[in-house]
Amino acid sequence: MRKSFVCSLCHNGILGGGLYIEDSSIIYKTNKLTVDSKYRNLVLPLKEIADIEWKWIVFPVANFCMTSGEQYRFIIFNKKRFNKYYTKVKQSLL
Repeated sequence: MRKSFVCSLCHNGILGGGLYIEDSSIIYKTNKLTVDSKYRNLVLPLKEIADIEWKWIVFPVANFCMTSGEQYRFIIFNKKRFNKYYTKVKQSLL
Protein backbone atom coordinates (compact mmCIF):
# COMPACT_ATOMS: atom_id res chain seq x y z
CA MET A 1 0.00 0.00 0.00
CA ARG A 2 1.33 3.44 -0.89
CA LYS A 3 -0.75 6.43 0.09
CA SER A 4 0.32 10.02 -0.46
CA PHE A 5 -0.49 13.20 1.46
CA VAL A 6 0.22 16.87 0.86
CA CYS A 7 2.27 18.14 3.77
CA SER A 8 4.93 20.54 4.95
CA LEU A 9 7.92 19.71 7.12
CA CYS A 10 8.44 22.20 9.94
CA HIS A 11 12.25 22.47 10.00
CA ASN A 12 13.97 25.85 9.75
CA GLY A 13 10.74 27.16 8.26
CA ILE A 14 7.97 25.42 6.36
CA LEU A 15 9.09 23.05 3.58
CA GLY A 16 6.34 21.88 1.25
CA GLY A 17 6.43 18.34 -0.02
CA GLY A 18 4.71 14.98 0.05
CA LEU A 19 4.33 12.35 2.74
CA TYR A 20 4.01 8.72 1.65
CA ILE A 21 2.84 5.83 3.80
CA GLU A 22 4.38 2.58 2.65
CA ASP A 23 4.31 -0.92 4.14
CA SER A 24 7.34 -0.42 6.38
CA SER A 25 7.98 3.33 6.51
CA ILE A 26 6.73 6.86 6.12
CA ILE A 27 8.69 8.89 3.59
CA TYR A 28 8.80 12.66 3.23
CA LYS A 29 10.00 14.02 -0.12
CA THR A 30 10.64 17.54 -1.33
CA ASN A 31 12.34 18.83 -4.46
CA LYS A 32 13.83 21.94 -2.86
CA LEU A 33 17.56 21.96 -3.56
CA THR A 34 18.37 24.40 -0.76
CA VAL A 35 17.33 21.82 1.86
CA ASP A 36 19.84 19.48 3.50
CA SER A 37 19.85 16.13 1.64
CA LYS A 38 18.71 14.34 4.83
CA TYR A 39 15.39 16.18 4.64
CA ARG A 40 14.87 15.90 0.86
CA ASN A 41 14.13 12.20 1.18
CA LEU A 42 13.44 11.59 4.88
CA VAL A 43 12.59 7.96 5.73
CA LEU A 44 10.84 7.23 9.05
CA PRO A 45 10.68 3.44 9.61
CA LEU A 46 7.34 2.50 11.19
CA LYS A 47 9.07 0.34 13.80
CA GLU A 48 11.03 3.37 14.99
CA ILE A 49 8.02 5.68 15.41
CA ALA A 50 7.24 5.66 19.13
CA ASP A 51 4.27 8.05 18.98
CA ILE A 52 2.53 10.70 16.93
CA GLU A 53 1.29 13.71 18.87
CA TRP A 54 -1.21 16.05 17.21
CA LYS A 55 -1.65 19.78 17.73
CA TRP A 56 -3.78 22.28 15.90
CA ILE A 57 -1.99 25.50 14.89
CA VAL A 58 -4.17 26.84 12.06
CA PHE A 59 -3.58 23.42 10.43
CA PRO A 60 -3.13 19.99 12.02
CA VAL A 61 0.50 19.44 13.03
CA ALA A 62 1.80 15.91 13.62
CA ASN A 63 4.86 15.51 15.83
CA PHE A 64 6.56 12.20 15.04
CA CYS A 65 8.45 11.02 18.14
CA MET A 66 11.08 8.47 17.21
CA THR A 67 12.53 5.80 19.51
CA SER A 68 15.94 7.47 19.08
CA GLY A 69 14.59 10.68 20.66
CA GLU A 70 14.44 12.64 17.40
CA GLN A 71 11.25 14.51 16.57
CA TYR A 72 9.88 15.61 13.21
CA ARG A 73 6.92 17.96 12.81
CA PHE A 74 4.68 17.94 9.75
CA ILE A 75 1.64 19.93 8.77
CA ILE A 76 -0.60 17.23 7.26
CA PHE A 77 -3.59 18.64 5.44
CA ASN A 78 -5.86 15.59 5.79
CA LYS A 79 -5.43 14.35 9.36
CA LYS A 80 -8.42 11.99 9.33
CA ARG A 81 -7.32 10.22 6.13
CA PHE A 82 -3.70 10.05 7.33
CA ASN A 83 -4.70 8.48 10.66
CA LYS A 84 -6.89 5.93 8.88
CA TYR A 85 -4.06 4.61 6.70
CA TYR A 86 -1.33 5.00 9.33
CA THR A 87 -3.35 2.90 11.80
CA LYS A 88 -4.01 0.24 9.16
CA VAL A 89 -0.32 -0.07 8.22
CA LYS A 90 0.89 0.07 11.85
CA GLN A 91 -1.51 -2.75 12.83
CA SER A 92 -0.30 -4.92 9.97
CA LEU A 93 3.20 -4.84 11.52
CA LEU A 94 1.96 -6.34 14.81
